[in-house]
Amino acid sequence: MDVTGSGPLVVFLHGIGGNRKNWVRQLDVVGAEFTAAAWDARGYGDSEDYEGSLDFTDFTRDLGRLIDSFGVRRAHLVGISMGGRIALDFYGKWPDRVATLTLADTSAGNSRVNNAEEIDAFLAIRKRPLLEGKTPRDIAPQVLASLIGPGTARDASDLMLESLAQLRAGSYLKTLDTVTRYSKFLPFEQIAVPVLVLVGEHDRIATPAYALEMANRIPGAHYAVIPGASHISNLDRAAEFNRLLMDFLRKHALSSETTGGLAADCATIVAQGS
Repeated sequence: MDVTGSGPLVVFLHGIGGNRKNWVRQLDVVGAEFTAAAWDARGYGDSEDYEGSLDFTDFTRDLGRLIDSFGVRRAHLVGISMGGRIALDFYGKWPDRVATLTLADTSAGNSRVNNAEEIDAFLAIRKRPLLEGKTPRDIAPQVLASLIGPGTARDASDLMLESLAQLRAGSYLKTLDTVTRYSKFLPFEQIAVPVLVLVGEHDRIATPAYALEMANRIPGAHYAVIPGASHISNLDRAAEFNRLLMDFLRKHALSSETTGGLAADCATIVAQGS
């Protein structure tokens, strides 16, 4: 786990092909005003592999233990893709432990995303090379191509490529299957903390249309499309991602730490190019 700064706790949760280093462009910025912590989910990065099957709620319980380790009751959760799903599931089980939610490039809870036939087809394509003996490093360029957009800079794609190459095949296969099939999220209409929904303009996985549908269902949610960004919007357009995130955290840090109440306004943020 990487930790920097002091103040209210902000926990960063990476995507299914990532690790804590995917947040390298956020930690120092957020750590200037908050305690910023980025984890390696079980089976990723410096976290240990595990025996047996994976239940999606294993991630959720792990997150609770991580927050406990800081000696605080509540945290601001920032999740991208799979990380957003983990944050949503955690809120559904322990809402009083969440100050705010930032859901970046996340598609949980959308019926079209959860179509069984589409899920089976996606998993078959993604898992086949590994089951046939290829390594994560072998398939990393192909997976990366599905994540980046037409304007993704070389340094951002290189960061993501390396995190994909560092995946461990066994843990990744279990995570792919479990995360993609999990759908037991709290209905968006029942979320009662401030929520920021971010999405890259060129995200082809959790598309802006999915993100807008999610934001429209969450009471008081703030929604922003990041121009030029892809599915890895926090790396792709870090300056704009950080501006939107810090504006949101600053607005809700004091009130959410004391009351956890829902923001009174519902706003769509029109992001400017970085």
